[in-house]
Amino acid sequence: MITPIKVKDIKGIEKINKIASDYDFDIWIHSKSGMADAKSILGLYVLKLNEPLTLVIPDNVNFKPLFKELEEFLIIGH
Repeated sequence: MITPIKVKDIKGIEKINKIASDYDFDIWIHSKSGMADAKSILGLYVLKLNEPLTLVIPDNVNFKPLFKELEEFLIIGH
């Protein structure tokens, strides 16, 4: 599953990292400049927040609880 997200600041990065760390499946964030494991705070700090970001998770997982926690970052109607 791939969905666009918007992160405004470092606090948002830290919140995404905290939420992602609670899930047992891979969660990645891709940007034009690279990709980062959402469970790696150092990896997330490398992302450029002014670029379009995409949340990438496996297709075979229950994503609804994760999306509920991340709803402030999700771009709906892309």
